[in-house]
Amino acid sequence: MLDIKSVLLMLFSSSWGVTTVVLIAAIVYRGVLSNREDDQIFLDDAEQHYYHEQQALIARIARLKGPIIALSLVSGVLFLTTIGFWIYQGYSSF
Repeated sequence: MLDIKSVLLMLFSSSWGVTTVVLIAAIVYRGVLSNREDDQIFLDDAEQHYYHEQQALIARIARLKGPIIALSLVSGVLFLTTIGFWIYQGYSSF
């Protein structure tokens, strides 16, 4: 039978894993978007739609900054909490 400490440790480690997977997916998505971004673009008036596409791409990359920072912080806190709880559980079992 599982005790409450084991269930909490499993809950913390599972939530850390899910958060980290979502964080990695967001970072990969930002990388894919930044590969499509051009550093310098020379356009005439007939090709303004490329300019608007680049601006939309830059806006999407900028919007990802906040969630990536938040997910990084949550993942770090959950990781440290999981490790701390694991150490606590190990010491309390002696």
